[in-house]
Amino acid sequence: MLILLPPSEGKAPEGSGPPFGDLSFPALDKPRKRVLAALVKASRRRDALDVLGLTPGLAGELAKNLALRTAPALPAADLYTGVLYDNLDLGTLEGEARRRAEECVLIFSGLWGVLRITDRVPPYRLSMGVNLPPVGALAAFWRPAISKELDRLPGLVVDLRSGTYAGAWQPGERSVAVRVFRDGKVVSHMAKATRGEIARTLLQTGADPATPDQLAKVLSDLGHAVHLTEPPRTGRPWTLDVEVGEPAPAR
Repeated sequence: MLILLPPSEGKAPEGSGPPFGDLSFPALDKPRKRVLAALVKASRRRDALDVLGLTPGLAGELAKNLALRTAPALPAADLYTGVLYDNLDLGTLEGEARRRAEECVLIFSGLWGVLRITDRVPPYRLSMGVNLPPVGALAAFWRPAISKELDRLPGLVVDLRSGTYAGAWQPGERSVAVRVFRDGKVVSHMAKATRGEIARTLLQTGADPATPDQLAKVLSDLGHAVHLTEPPRTGRPWTLDVEVGEPAPAR
């Protein structure tokens, strides 16, 4: 089983170790260098905020991009913060659950392509939705290289990515795209929390579904209200809709 995650806009403020070095999927190193060089160059432009899709309040993030080659790094498990990662809570996984996370979890990134949770990288700011000169649209840029690497990995793909990152690799019919609804409507904040909870549950319980039907049964047995839909056509993913209730009132 593979669990695909998006990164998060929120990240740890700084690393605590040496600069990044060897990363998983070394075949991606060449495109990583291209994107990194393009990002550093773009971050020096007068219109850098517009190019990178950032608001004026995030101008300070440009300094992180400029320091990427020498900035202290930290494991991806500790880098990404936010609702999904708060609920996944990688730092508290131990033993077999931690081993499974290191093996199964893949984090997609506009800068690095794909990371495992043990890969050490510095804080940065770059969305997969950016059209980065001269590289172009990042999802389209990454797709051939990522597909070549990940197509060879076996197992059911549990796709918890947002749409922007889903464009970088499309695993086809062995993939299940998880969507979260409340009262028939997509709910962004709760969707992130639920995706984090689902990923954590799969890692902690040792569940290893081999088919979409088995995944739906695992989550249903764990108390989730789910509805599985077959792919609309050949080469497209299955869809698993998860219905959530009202959030618990604050105490």
